[in-house]
Amino acid sequence: MNQKPTTTLIILDGWVSIPIRGETQSLRLIPRPGTICSTVIPIAASPTRECCITFSAEALFDVQVKRIHEYKRQLLNLLHVVHLYDRIKRGDTEDLIPRCVLISGKAAPGYHAAKQIVALINHVAHVVNNDPDVGGLLGLAFIPNYNISVMELICPAADLSAQISTAGKEASGTGNMKFMMNGAITIGTLGGANIEILEEVGEDNFFLFGMTAEQVEGARTNYDPDALIDADPDLQSVMERLESGSLLGSSVQVFHSVFQSIRNPADPWLTAADFRSFVDAQNAVSLAYMDSQRWTKMSIANTVAAGKFSSDRTIREYNTEIWQLTQPTRGVNSSPLQSEVTLEYSGVPS
Repeated sequence: MNQKPTTTLIILDGWVSIPIRGETQSLRLIPRPGTICSTVIPIAASPTRECCITFSAEALFDVQVKRIHEYKRQLLNLLHVVHLYDRIKRGDTEDLIPRCVLISGKAAPGYHAAKQIVALINHVAHVVNNDPDVGGLLGLAFIPNYNISVMELICPAADLSAQISTAGKEASGTGNMKFMMNGAITIGTLGGANIEILEEVGEDNFFLFGMTAEQVEGARTNYDPDALIDADPDLQSVMERLESGSLLGSSVQVFHSVFQSIRNPADPWLTAADFRSFVDAQNAVSLAYMDSQRWTKMSIANTVAAGKFSSDRTIREYNTEIWQLTQPTRGVNSSPLQSEVTLEYSGVPS
């Protein structure tokens, strides 16, 4: 009699973690739906009116939801959107996938630069979403009045989680964990909780880009963003579209300080320095998304690996390392909080 294959599951207070770096030949992945349909995202523009932007459900939902701040680099995300728009306008669409870029979050009331970035996102979105040349290849939306109810809609729908803060500036981050748990794949820098997520899922299930914290510190000594822009035809085209007024029209002067911040040698967020690496990583995202089997496997791996970020595990570590309180028992016949279970499976028939 042939012995059934087994694998070990680690149970952490109801969370299940399994080894994800090996091949699981018996797992038959379910691809994304092959039929064309539409997902309508309601965007509450004000208490008195509502607008709707319609995207194909087959589009990649590329999401950045967090506090609006220069170090979180919503501006870098927008530069990539303008890059995609520029490619579409030039007819360079061979390897583009339909992409819906969703940005949301709140800026501090007196944070002028953050407010300008939000306004710029909305201006670019108006142009992109109303250009017939774009077709269904690209959409951009800034969802206002961000709150938990909005996150409840966005988080399960996200395919790609943008965690693109300048390396060394993100203290921790928990939104990336929520997206990971819901199956979104992270594109991010090596900072904050991204480091732990990368450790859990492995490089094959994470799109890493950008400088490390050490490289960021080193780059500041002789940072020359104008030279970087001149040396990169894609970034040069993006800045030309933004600064010339061809994209923004008469509103271009309103955002002069935003564009100058990108060109500023003292820019602490080094936006121009990470542009090329970010675009290259996004190209890798597009290639992966074209392979439905691969993307689905990466998504499953992210959900499976999310057990590390259980709040129960976190509190237990705090107690072990800091508080050192006596842990109450669950009852005479209760099972331990952590246990190992051997799962037998016979595979999924083809």
